[in-house]
Amino acid sequence: MSIGSYKELKRDSGMLTIQASAAHLQAFQDFAKLVPKAAAAAQRRAINKTLRWLRTHIARAVGRQERIAIGAVRQRLRAYPVSGGTMRGKLWFGLNAIEASRAGRVRQGSGGVSVAGRRFQGAFYKQVYGSKADIWIRTSSKHFSAEDYPDSEQGRRRSGFVEENDNRFPLAKAKISLEQARPHFDAWVRRADERLLEVLKQELNFELQKYLKGTARV
Repeated sequence: MSIGSYKELKRDSGMLTIQASAAHLQAFQDFAKLVPKAAAAAQRRAINKTLRWLRTHIARAVGRQERIAIGAVRQRLRAYPVSGGTMRGKLWFGLNAIEASRAGRVRQGSGGVSVAGRRFQGAFYKQVYGSKADIWIRTSSKHFSAEDYPDSEQGRRRSGFVEENDNRFPLAKAKISLEQARPHFDAWVRRADERLLEVLKQELNFELQKYLKGTARV
């Protein structure tokens, strides 16, 4: 039996599944007996619209909370619209740490780097690995702190190193943890269900009006 939208959390990602609850489905089934194609179209549109709405609001919420550019957060959100006969849409959210350089405009100063209200003392902004510049610090620096450089390895535990570092000049890339987003998944699921019901009513009414106009012409 359908229980409505739900979440699945893993170590480095989260998935929200958007679907109608049992009560909502019963209403659809009653309407579908009259106009099955219209009911299916309304349900499909409602789920896909809810996915887009949820992606926008999650990006805004996380962006404000973590002081990260909304566009950077949106890149971590991947929507899978309804396709085929399965009336389920999914929204994947990558929860591994995001590069600090993507949080906003990077400014290099004499004593370090600042971006989006954060300051990485002793760091430098430069193209070291890959094709783009990023915020780095030598792990031998007195200003190095594992808290500012998460999601990479130092010895046997997760802390501040990146895998590309070498033996002579080991470097760490500045990143921002998204772990604080995990507690909000329950709230987003509830908001998704509320929003889905609201849009379902709108889409069903739209299909009903089309159906009534069509029968009036017969």
